[in-house]
Amino acid sequence: MGLNLNDKKAVVAEVVAQVADAQTLVVAEYRGIEVGALTELRKKARESGVYLRVLKNTLARRAVAGTSFEGLSDAMTGPLIYSISADAVAAARVLNDFAKTNDKLVLKAGCYSGNVLDKAGVQALASIPGREELLARLLGVMQAPVSGFAVALGALARKRETEAAA
Repeated sequence: MGLNLNDKKAVVAEVVAQVADAQTLVVAEYRGIEVGALTELRKKARESGVYLRVLKNTLARRAVAGTSFEGLSDAMTGPLIYSISADAVAAARVLNDFAKTNDKLVLKAGCYSGNVLDKAGVQALASIPGREELLARLLGVMQAPVSGFAVALGALARKRETEAAA
């Protein structure tokens, strides 16, 4: 059953609200995927903080009109599932990880910071470590000089103690 005008306006408004805070939008063709698999994909998307929805392409085009994602309008054809996230990597990672295990989900295109990405670009974006992992790496790099200095001081102290004892 089709949507009436008020329902369409509500869907567009909901997507506009999601796009307003988003950094990344990724679209994938979902033709032939079973309902159970889509349910699992939606669960993973919720856990990652990704807005995932099957939309009519005309409604999606209206929602992204005038935004940095407008360049993606040409790729909005066929049965698509839309993945939108405020995290730069999460939307791409959720769909890319699912596509690795389910060959019926085909990554089509994406958009990050106004740059339209093809399938290879989406896969490259998905391979970037997440924010938490990058922060952990940065913390490790920042702590390395301090811990190295502490180890050197400890070794110097032990050396002086052995020299004093001898």
